[in-house]
Amino acid sequence: MNIKSILFLLAIVLMVGLNSCKDRESYADLLNTERHATNAYLAGCRVVNEVPSDTVFEVGKDAPYYRLDKEGNVYMQVLKAGNRKTDKAKNSERIYFRYMRYNLYYWYKYGEMIGDGNENDMNIAPTYFQYGNYSLAVSSQWGYGLQLPLTFLGVDSEVNLVIKSQYGWASEISSVIPYLYHVRYFRNQI
Repeated sequence: MNIKSILFLLAIVLMVGLNSCKDRESYADLLNTERHATNAYLAGCRVVNEVPSDTVFEVGKDAPYYRLDKEGNVYMQVLKAGNRKTDKAKNSERIYFRYMRYNLYYWYKYGEMIGDGNENDMNIAPTYFQYGNYSLAVSSQWGYGLQLPLTFLGVDSEVNLVIKSQYGWASEISSVIPYLYHVRYFRNQI
């Protein structure tokens, strides 16, 4: 092979390599897509941009989604509030939960809500965390967003949550995918 052939092949390899880099989205692009998917879902809902000062939430399927943090990483719709005064989660208390989650990026792109979780299959063990104790893997693996409702609600509560990746499962933060969760919290294993 002569030098011209080698240089020609090298140029082709470089062009293919550069084009494949252009096909990959940057982290900023992924965050932008996550924001669009989240906003598209919430556009069909009533949204309140703060938690009520008295923490008395509207409850039910027609209740609004409340923004729980300043950055807009978690939105909560309260389906059942529980009794926060008599049933508040205690620090490091084991809280069980059943959930179903839906990939909002997939919904945004393809228009389908496909769920996964342990909500409907009682053969799958319930999941749990130690409330507020993020130093434990059993708590930190689920992310901050799943525990945040218990700051405002009783343990025997049920919510829908929109959670952006930063507050989602620790193993999935780099995927930059927002999820819609349906979650029920319990003190006892169900």
